[in-house]
Amino acid sequence: MTAIRQESWRDWLMSERPASRRQAALGRAYAAWRTFARNRLAMAGLFIILALIVVAIFADQLAPYSPYEGDLREARLQPPSWTHPFGTDDQGRDILSRVIYGSRITLFVVVLVAVLAAPIGLLVGTVAGYAGGWVDSALMRITDIFLAFPRLILALAFVAALGPGIENAVIAIAITSWPPYARIARAETLTIRQTDYIAAVKLVGASPWRIVLRHIMPLCVSSVIIRVTLDMAGIILTAAGLGFLGLGAQPPMPEWGALIANGRLYVLDQWWVAAAPGAAIFMVSLAFNLLGDGLRDALDPKATR
Repeated sequence: MTAIRQESWRDWLMSERPASRRQAALGRAYAAWRTFARNRLAMAGLFIILALIVVAIFADQLAPYSPYEGDLREARLQPPSWTHPFGTDDQGRDILSRVIYGSRITLFVVVLVAVLAAPIGLLVGTVAGYAGGWVDSALMRITDIFLAFPRLILALAFVAALGPGIENAVIAIAITSWPPYARIARAETLTIRQTDYIAAVKLVGASPWRIVLRHIMPLCVSSVIIRVTLDMAGIILTAAGLGFLGLGAQPPMPEWGALIANGRLYVLDQWWVAAAPGAAIFMVSLAFNLLGDGLRDALDPKATR
């Protein structure tokens, strides 16, 4: 009986003639999930990111020691052991606990940059692509100015103007991250605005802003989501670079880039101080790249399911 219900539910989702918009939306989501689930590397990336979220949420319970306090006399620069699996730093603090708490800062940066940068790029790109003319030229020239500078160099300039700190680092990274999303949204909009669907909406009497916000932007979201996911690795590396240079999270915050900066003084003899946060950055960046590749295959409207 359960197998029959699952089969009927699957047939309802995969129907070529959906009876409602809800059924059509659920069918598209189910087809995208099937495509995504067949990609083992993408599933591995999703698992690592979910693990990062769980670690960040339950850091208080998972961390064996305080990330801010250590035993400077007894536990300074101890190698990995059963007591301290990742070793200790120059202040006697447990590196595993600091890496665990650092996942919160990494997740904070990633989420805030995505929330700030993606909508800006999406709005700028869709408005430029739909309006055309001088509006398109002006917005795209501004976009080109941002794209002309390397992201880290431009972020350094903004952080230098705003002042060091994790909040200012997030703002600086967000300001430098939106131009690629605007380019993608504009390219999508140039194709969408010529369709019969948009012509029909115009005939109904919809205003340009309504067309952009309600009919064009939703169609561009999937491409922007894919690009945002693929950019997460670069965002994490930029945040780590700012922390490494002392312009991001400030001591004693356990930000991964700052941990590597602290460990560079002991990298030859006490390698574990920098190795653990470096491995964390590598794993999370790789996971976002794998997830982005999987989403690109799953959300591609031209792909066959």
